[in-house]
Amino acid sequence: MNRFTINEFVQKTQQQNLNQGVFELETERMMELNLNGEIWTKMGSMISYRGNIKFTREGILEQGLGNLLKKAVSGEGARLTKAEGNGQVYLADSGKKITILSLSGESIYINGNDLLAFEPSISYEIKMMKKMSSMLAGGLFNIRLEGTGMVAFTTHYDPITLLVTPDCPVVTDPNATVAWSGSLEPQIKTDMSFKTFLGRGSGESIQTAFSGNGFVVIQPYEEVYFQAGG
Repeated sequence: MNRFTINEFVQKTQQQNLNQGVFELETERMMELNLNGEIWTKMGSMISYRGNIKFTREGILEQGLGNLLKKAVSGEGARLTKAEGNGQVYLADSGKKITILSLSGESIYINGNDLLAFEPSISYEIKMMKKMSSMLAGGLFNIRLEGTGMVAFTTHYDPITLLVTPDCPVVTDPNATVAWSGSLEPQIKTDMSFKTFLGRGSGESIQTAFSGNGFVVIQPYEEVYFQAGG
């Protein structure tokens, strides 16, 4: 039974300095940024902060005209916020679990809705899947991140990683697909029988097919995406 005195509750839940670096998991669903400079974060993910910190929405041409046009088409708007200064920032996203990756010159694609934060040493580009149906709306765009630094993303429940090899391609539901290695170029395919098998009624089912060498991260949950203003 979770019954405490006030002092017991404060002692049990008090934030601890875990000395994990810039990206520090306070719990599996809350992350602390030990900020001394700047970090890109998902807009709306800040739940608390301490210190002298300024928050700025991503500039309209921050990442070039190409990204601006893709955002205009996708309805993504300014989805990123730059946190800069000195102090601690606490991030969370709808109670989803947080995973932190350390990139060493590598690249990874992350669903735009699942990207939580990344260091400015990481370059990013909005990528559009080819031949994607409008049925997926906000799931149309993903973020390609590359460089050396920390990246954090979120999942509903525990993620599973599937290895992709030339003789063992992987097909996923795009709404349950969180991330994949930068070496992979997913293809969109439709399969009416697949949707019928899942009991989703009539119509085509949109799938994401991965082939080559790499990995795909999936979650046991299908996110529903909406375009801004839609």
